[in-house]
Amino acid sequence: MTTVGWLSCSQAEVPGDDDWLSARERLALAALRLPPRRMDWRLGRWTAKKAVGAWLASGGRLQSEAAEIMAAPDGAPEAFLAGRAAPLSLSLSHRDGLAVCAVAESEMAIGCDLEAVETRQEVFAEDWFTAQEVAAVRSAPPLLRDLVTTLVWSGKESALKALREGLRLDTRDVVVQLAASPAAAPQEWEAFTVAGPGDRRFAGRWRLHLGHVFTVVVPAPWEDDPVPLAHPSPPGVS
Repeated sequence: MTTVGWLSCSQAEVPGDDDWLSARERLALAALRLPPRRMDWRLGRWTAKKAVGAWLASGGRLQSEAAEIMAAPDGAPEAFLAGRAAPLSLSLSHRDGLAVCAVAESEMAIGCDLEAVETRQEVFAEDWFTAQEVAAVRSAPPLLRDLVTTLVWSGKESALKALREGLRLDTRDVVVQLAASPAAAPQEWEAFTVAGPGDRRFAGRWRLHLGHVFTVVVPAPWEDDPVPLAHPSPPGVS
């Protein structure tokens, strides 16, 4: 059984000070000059720390200190406890003052993405999607085309994160396949799959979350929906 946990935080929840950041995290923050980038970075770190604490607590492991979230050389976030890699994998995404973090067991490839549902020109799909994905967008009812376009794009982003490639890889090297025509406002998780390079396949889940499309992928097969994590404070933070 593959278990994936997830947690979401908003910008309003992030403390105004930086006391909850480690020394290495503060150095990483200091390297960011643009205020919007700094704000997003802090939101992502706060959300990841909350998610890591909740994941460890759900497994019966006591967390003696706050997790440290650092970027690997390829840019993917990694969690550390007392300077050592934490026994988990995670992925982060943020948009419009909202962040999500998905967590799975150690060494598991995982990716998540959060995208606002918005109108994109048809040329967007033609430039970034495969012919199969463009056909899926065009076959969707007109009122759902923005949703389908956003869903396909978000699924790609999640898969590219799971591959630890991001947009260094051609977006057409991962192909999103929807299990069914999406509903306008799904109340539960819906399934989709992603075919990647080298015969790699990912199982995905998606849902609407506070007006955004939220996608999560892990290596196939995956039969269970993501599990919401509790919302604890990192050790030493109220």
